[in-house]
Amino acid sequence: MPTTLPFRDADGRSVTLAELAGGKPTLLALGYYRCPNLCDVVLHGIAHALPALRLRLGEDYQVVFISIDPRETSADAHDAARMLARMIPAAHVERWHMLTGDAASTRAVANVVGFRYFHDPRNDQYAHAAGLVVLTGQGKVAQYFFGVSYPPDALRLALVGASHGRLGSLIDRLVLLCCGYDPSTGHYSLLIGRMMQGLGVGFVLLMLAGLYRFRRRERT
Repeated sequence: MPTTLPFRDADGRSVTLAELAGGKPTLLALGYYRCPNLCDVVLHGIAHALPALRLRLGEDYQVVFISIDPRETSADAHDAARMLARMIPAAHVERWHMLTGDAASTRAVANVVGFRYFHDPRNDQYAHAAGLVVLTGQGKVAQYFFGVSYPPDALRLALVGASHGRLGSLIDRLVLLCCGYDPSTGHYSLLIGRMMQGLGVGFVLLMLAGLYRFRRRERT
C-alpha cells in the first residue's frame, strides 16, 4: 500500500495511512460520503460488525474510510461520522478515521487494492464496488470481504491473522491454522489438506514414540 500519501481527516488535519495505522491491522473501505446508494450500507455493515469483534478499536486495530470523490471535504467526512455515531453508538465511530484526499492519492490507493470506480456525469454519481479490505500493520493487503455485510467472527479472524500473532487467543490461531476464508460464503471453512497434513505428522510422531518405547523395552 502507498501508506505515505497525504489525506485529510474529519478535523481537517493532514495525515497518512502509515500514521493512522501505527503498525496495527486496519480495516479499509472506499466510497464517498454523499453516496445515495451503497456507501451508507457499507458503513452501517462495518458499524454493526465491530461491537462483536471482542477487540479494542484504536488499540488493537484501526478503521479507515477514504472518499473517492475529490470534491468532498473534511466537513462531509465529519457530518457522515456524526450521523453514523448517532445511529450506532456501540461502533465508536469517533475512533474511526474518515478521510478525504485529492484524486491522485485516492486513485493510487484504489489501484493497489483493486477497487474500481468511475464518475457518471449523467447523474453526477460514482459507480463503484462494495467491500472491505483487511491490511496488515505493514500496509499489505491480507484479505478481502465482498459485499455490504461482514460476519464478525470472520472479521475478527482476519484481523488476528493480519496481526501476525499479536492479537487473538490460542483457539483463534488454531482455527486459522486449520481453516481458510471462503469469499463465496463469507466464513472460514476447514482446509482438508491442512488437516490431513496434521494427522499425518501426528501419526508419524506416534509411530516414532512407539518405536522408541519398544527399543527401550528391548534393551532392558
